[in-house]
Amino acid sequence: MDNFKEIIGMPHVKGYLQKAIELNRISHGYILCAEEGCGKKVLADAFAMTLQCEAKQTDACLTCSSCKKAASGNHPDIIHVTHEKPNTISVDEIREQVNRTVAVKPYSGPYKIYIIPDAQKMSVQAQNALLKTIEEPPEYVVIILLTTNEEELLPTIISRCVNLRLRPVSQELVEKYLMEHYQIPDYKAKICASFAQGNIGKAVRIATSEQFNQLRDEVLAMVSHIREMPVHEIIDYMKNLSQYKLEIQDYLDFMAVWYRDVLLFKATKDINTAIFSDRIQEIMRQADKISYDGLGDIIKALDNAKRRLDANVGFELTMELLFLTIKECE
Repeated sequence: MDNFKEIIGMPHVKGYLQKAIELNRISHGYILCAEEGCGKKVLADAFAMTLQCEAKQTDACLTCSSCKKAASGNHPDIIHVTHEKPNTISVDEIREQVNRTVAVKPYSGPYKIYIIPDAQKMSVQAQNALLKTIEEPPEYVVIILLTTNEEELLPTIISRCVNLRLRPVSQELVEKYLMEHYQIPDYKAKICASFAQGNIGKAVRIATSEQFNQLRDEVLAMVSHIREMPVHEIIDYMKNLSQYKLEIQDYLDFMAVWYRDVLLFKATKDINTAIFSDRIQEIMRQADKISYDGLGDIIKALDNAKRRLDANVGFELTMELLFLTIKECE
């Protein structure tokens, strides 16, 4: 488990939380909002560990008994709320793990801290049950809600919590982190950091995936030939794409990085801007053949495809519309 110092990026949120600790102005409720993989849990754990740290500084010492318990996941006063069903946190789970235990004073630390991952999955009944605790908590209670979408939370909960939105980490920091902590070569770190768009968890996942090179080669082969492929070949290819269904968002991200390279080269004629620098001849060829409007339409189509898949629109229909759009763009 990391302390604030070891967490990459997010200086505004880290600074806010550390200032609150310094001034002893700890709220009873916090909402940390960001997409999956952006470090919400790491940040919440660092905040909780620092609040309980025996050194009583603005960052956890990592060496005291409290920090060691927190790092091992065995601190009795840091509770991570769990749920059985993958898409729902029930009212019974909130009552059992939060409401029925808040009145019990901390065993060893100054605070009793509840961390609720996937808070957007709480049912309305669960949120109403939690609201009672947030409205009138014991002075030692801190509740940290982690969510990818705060709009799924009740306005009454949002209004009673400190709302902190995590910003993306810079591409340079992500690249450096991958190279230093995972020994990822610089060219690969550059690709992963680019398509992760500041999401360090996403960058680590794809960089350490055994399928990285296979997925990359598959995408580059497709974007290099799609405009010359007959429609029936595109449809056949799309049907075989189901083997990548679990990695389809990564597949689309690779495509987005490719067309970003094409667009940037078309605008600047600078080969140093290319992420896929080993394919510069193909990038130059496509930049010459596809107009600015066409590239804009392709990038928009990629965004639409991602949104449709998130909304559970049919996989084959979504990918067919995408590929045909790319083929037809001039």
